[in-house]
Amino acid sequence: MNALGGFLRARREAIAPAEVGLPTGPRRRTPGLRRAELASLAGVSVEYLTRLERGRDRHPSAQVIGALADALRLSSHERVHLHRLVKGGGAVCPAIPEPRPVRPTVLALLDRLERTPAFVADARDDLLAWTAGFRLLAAPAGLLDVDRPNFARFVFGDDRARTAFPDWERVADDRAAALRTAADLGDGSAAVLAEELSITVGAEFGRRFTAGSVPGGTGVERWRHPEAGVLRLAYETLTVPGDEDHRLVAYLPADEATARALDAHAHAATS
Repeated sequence: MNALGGFLRARREAIAPAEVGLPTGPRRRTPGLRRAELASLAGVSVEYLTRLERGRDRHPSAQVIGALADALRLSSHERVHLHRLVKGGGAVCPAIPEPRPVRPTVLALLDRLERTPAFVADARDDLLAWTAGFRLLAAPAGLLDVDRPNFARFVFGDDRARTAFPDWERVADDRAAALRTAADLGDGSAAVLAEELSITVGAEFGRRFTAGSVPGGTGVERWRHPEAGVLRLAYETLTVPGDEDHRLVAYLPADEATARALDAHAHAATS
């Protein structure tokens, strides 16, 4: 038994059948769930689960691990631990390299776009640079709280995203589709992030990622801002020429009410 197998078995034996909607029979020799019960809940075979628990399969797919995490009702920190165990066993690609820097001319273009909310991102949804207008929009939501903000990780991994985006389901669909498209086109860092989210988030991400939809790059998003209220923002995605695989996304007011709210908030923030 390896560390991954030991963790899966320990969590299986620690969870009561009633916690996952199963009846508690009078003759249960095994504490917690039986292998057959967990396998059925996760959609895998008993034989495969046995191999995992005994350490005979050290390269499970992220989708299988995500399904087991869902079935075991793992907490967020337990999912992170599980992801580290899988990564340590070699099932997930190596560490993600540092993103390529944004060219000075593109940064100068962002400066020209002020006070428009706009940002530059790479294929794996890392936010690399942004305008002050975007900071006013996104910082209160918590998107920029970390040193290396990532749009997809925020949408799926931060509970505040469901408040920030009234149409969270559609935003989540778009972010997963963007990662799938990048991974299908050979971007290894996007594939690594997708594997991470398949485990740490589970089916909420996995079913969207496997749907195979392609993001349109334009549309209208609603953001809920704590001071400006609900904003309807039309966005355009522009591919930045070059080898960096960067894109520039700009938000414009989709109606007069949003335009007035953004102007008033920007004025209050700078006065």
